[in-house]
Amino acid sequence: MTEAPKRARGWTQARRRLLGAVLGCPVVLTSTVRAEPDWPSRPLRLVVPFAPGGGADATARFVAQELGEALGQPVAVDNRGGGGGTLGAMAVLAAPADGYTLFHATPGPLVTNPLLMPALPYDAERDFAPVSLLVRAAYVLAVHPAVPAGSLAELIAMARAQPGRLAFSSAGIGAGSHLAGELLRIETGIDLAHVPYRGTGPSVQDVVAGQVPMTIDSLSVLIPLVRAGRLRALGVTTRQRVAELPEVPAIAETLPGFEVTVMNGLVVRSGTPEAIVDRLSQAVVRIMASPAAARRFAGTGTRPEGSTPAALGAVLEQERRTWRGVIARAGIRLE
Repeated sequence: MTEAPKRARGWTQARRRLLGAVLGCPVVLTSTVRAEPDWPSRPLRLVVPFAPGGGADATARFVAQELGEALGQPVAVDNRGGGGGTLGAMAVLAAPADGYTLFHATPGPLVTNPLLMPALPYDAERDFAPVSLLVRAAYVLAVHPAVPAGSLAELIAMARAQPGRLAFSSAGIGAGSHLAGELLRIETGIDLAHVPYRGTGPSVQDVVAGQVPMTIDSLSVLIPLVRAGRLRALGVTTRQRVAELPEVPAIAETLPGFEVTVMNGLVVRSGTPEAIVDRLSQAVVRIMASPAAARRFAGTGTRPEGSTPAALGAVLEQERRTWRGVIARAGIRLE
């Protein structure tokens, strides 16, 4: 069950081809523009750096609908998957800094890609301006029911008794599920093997099938499997327990200070007029505090959380500090 399955292999060549395509595309950077007095006077575009159907896409579509109503102009969702979010980021940077092109940002293109891909054709800190947080969510550490560990402490004891024999799956090298697993390995000092896949779906499917014993992935993905008894949850990665799985302890109850959350935010190109950034931020804060947002995310393990631009900037900086250290200590690299 700990041997890397065949479907996890071959991702490296595909990643290389995709990264080559990304780095071969020029980024068109235009100068700062002045805010239109009647902005917005035409439809907006919200770029999502992933294919349709995932959690980020679902959140973006809710935000686009509500933001369009708040601004009086439609907001179209533009899915630009590829390069771990890099193609979507480049699409935003190729547009004018006029507030009409928005970016549904996750840690990949703004935090971890710059740490893993030093030749990226953009500077994540310089080229994007934060607008607002959108949502936060927990990850869940889950094991196949055949794993004889009923708690995190028992899992740690198992791993220490058999170094390198216990493996965890992830959505790919550098993905949030990979980094969360590496942080767990570092904080506990245990020797875990990593089995990377090309996406969350196959990663989780093979844990359910018993091909890999454990994974750490988003709460919204794993809740149905845990409730159906197809996986056993041993811990959530937020500081406190979550309402959706109240019987599952926080990992921090065993490892004080341990915390990993899934973050989605809204950013624009740097140089976008401050008045537009402020208007967008205020609209998003109202949306994410609305009854509609509460209804939309109820029971999913995802918490709507609008913020000021400065607050999102601080979250991104904290994410960079955390994952810079994990990537360095774990020796993670895109081969």
